Amino acid sequence: MSRRLLYRSAFWEIARPRHPLTAGHVLLRLSDPSTEFAYPSATDWLLCHNLIRTALRDVLGVARCPIMFTYRWHPLGAAIGEPVAESSTPTFHLFGRGPGETSTPGHQLLLPAHRRMGEPLERLEATDDAIREALVRARPATAATFPDGASTAVEPVLQPGALVELTDSGPNHAVIQPIRAVESIGDVSPAELLAVGAALGALPVAGGLSGFSCIALESTGNGVPVRVHALGRSAAEEANPLEALLCSPEVSLALL
Repeated sequence: MSRRLLYRSAFWEIARPRHPLTAGHVLLRLSDPSTEFAYPSATDWLLCHNLIRTALRDVLGVARCPIMFTYRWHPLGAAIGEPVAESSTPTFHLFGRGPGETSTPGHQLLLPAHRRMGEPLERLEATDDAIREALVRARPATAATFPDGASTAVEPVLQPGALVELTDSGPNHAVIQPIRAVESIGDVSPAELLAVGAALGALPVAGGLSGFSCIALESTGNGVPVRVHALGRSAAEEANPLEALLCSPEVSLALL
């Protein structure tokens, strides 16, 4: 089964996954897997994120939209707690939460992948047509511009600590968040997004870890800023850390 393309920008695609878990489940994925994560692609990611958030709000009444993605990790087997891998291309799963949803992403994700019912693509055709129209209305009239001297090649953020802070929240569990008080992912700057990526890339992978499962959450009005939870993962792990995280108060409020 192929993905259903909804929008294509300079670097990213907005699409339906092959097996959407809810009507608000969409993807942001790189059009070209060889594209480096640098200022232009980070800026374009934010543009696409804000476009699809606007479209989901207009069509489905979405107000909250947690994001799940992996870094150097490929979900295995039943993939409890996370979406199945669509491909090796960098992919972000957005779960728009709307008033008319018949199931929740958290409920689906806590089931083994083969038991998830999800939403049949044919039932989403009219919704996706409306989302495409909303994306066209919401897209800017001009292409994004970059500051003079902004590099199109990947470059390390030399001091990510100047823009984001990292907190140790338990064994193989880090929380990354902007130092600036940012309550919405759409308000994160390209530089902050790059700093989050740099901080994630600098996390240690000792003790057999191979990568990370990540969840990005927005403020729910309690003063907690945008946060990215990064859980270290290993094919030899004795327990899946996502099961506990999805049932924690902060994450369950967003996904369940």
